Amino acid sequence: MEKNEMIEVKSNGLLSILTFSEKRKDILFLLQENPRTLSEIKDYFDVRSPEILPRLKEMEAANLIVRQEGMYYLTSLGRVSAIYYKPFLDTLTAIETNEEFWRDHDLTAIPEAMLNRIQELKECRVVRDEHEHIYDTHKAFSENVMSATHFAGFSSIFLPSHPPMFLDLARRNIPVSIIVTPNVFFKIKSEHSTEIEEFLKYKHTSFHVYDNAKIAFVVTDRFLSLSLFFKNGTFDPRNDLIGFDLASIKWGEDLFKYYKENSIEIKSL
Repeated sequence: MEKNEMIEVKSNGLLSILTFSEKRKDILFLLQENPRTLSEIKDYFDVRSPEILPRLKEMEAANLIVRQEGMYYLTSLGRVSAIYYKPFLDTLTAIETNEEFWRDHDLTAIPEAMLNRIQELKECRVVRDEHEHIYDTHKAFSENVMSATHFAGFSSIFLPSHPPMFLDLARRNIPVSIIVTPNVFFKIKSEHSTEIEEFLKYKHTSFHVYDNAKIAFVVTDRFLSLSLFFKNGTFDPRNDLIGFDLASIKWGEDLFKYYKENSIEIKSL
């Protein structure tokens, strides 16, 4: 087989049909929702027949779609392709959108099961604290926390502002669940024992200690904020991965659940 012929065969493969054309990919996901007429497909993409018909014929030839009685349907192969192709694309989007964040940080604190669901973070974006705007960033974070109806957080670093914030939330009858590492726990116990003792008296609060993990994150009903350590072992205080969509929040809640199930609850100091 000549080299040019090999290239032609590869370009006609099923993977190429979907990956080399945004339009074909979008048609696949459109028909996954419901069968459509040619007119409905044209209206959806706001194009004319000469622009969309070649894409439809290519997908028919690849046995991804079929036309019956004026309606375009996904074939059995098309349905399977759509089911498995979407998570793959979402995974690539989640990684590529915040590529530097994932590349530069230590990911070992994220359990494999959660890392396998990284596509759920595709709507997240990195928020970077610039020195000249650090007050604005902290203010926005505090406002989001204080407007939450429930709060869960894991911290392997100590910030003096955290214990008073936890107690303030508890006093306002907001369910609060906190997990810290042993070093942070002893620091809090040493310097904020009065606040934590009051915090522990509330029925809607919980305080746990997890052996060790290089991670810090907050998840509420409003948002997820994830901070990681650099690969050299130092904490990155300036770059947070933030998500406000339901998928990101659910991912954060499940990550917190993982750590909570593997931690020790502290009921009194």
